[in-house]
Amino acid sequence: MNAAKSGRLPARPFALPNILTYARIAAVPVVVGLLYWQSIFDGPLWLRWLALAIFTAAGLTDILDGYLARIWGQQSSLGRMLDPIADKLLVASCLLMLAADETIRGWTLLAAVIILCREILVSGLREFLAELRVGIPVTKLAKWKTFGQLVAIGFLIAGEAGVKVLPQTIEIGIGLLWLSAIVTLYTGWDYLRAGLRYMMDD
Repeated sequence: MNAAKSGRLPARPFALPNILTYARIAAVPVVVGLLYWQSIFDGPLWLRWLALAIFTAAGLTDILDGYLARIWGQQSSLGRMLDPIADKLLVASCLLMLAADETIRGWTLLAAVIILCREILVSGLREFLAELRVGIPVTKLAKWKTFGQLVAIGFLIAGEAGVKVLPQTIEIGIGLLWLSAIVTLYTGWDYLRAGLRYMMDD
């Protein structure tokens, strides 16, 4: 039985949308390495600009891969699996690194914890529901949530380097991070409520 007849999407590992997703995953250790070099080893501030450039390019692939997959009819099971994983890896690794170099500190750590806990909760929920052959579609608000997180983290990655251009860079990043955390909390509850409904019905 082929994929079309079974209703399953083909893997398409070498389709351009999936290659863009691979690139987003590959960007994670590069961005983290640049931030680590700049903060831990007191490297030059241009390393933060380079980290921001790579992070921004990785964030753009999140928009491009889904768009290209739709217009070219290249949706795939591999892309459906890897796309949210790539987003979570990029967001979580950058938040942890920003906490380590104390760009995120104090009460703002709570915003980062909310975001990380929500991602773990939703991942676990999706895995459980997959066993029941139930899929929960990504909502538009959840997509905006990811966009907001990426913008907030972008300001925080610029950090001290950004302050030399825009003095409020870190404050803007922290404000956006809190806003993202609130939206993240709401979308997490939305997913949990949907998942609990399926569990109760089962």
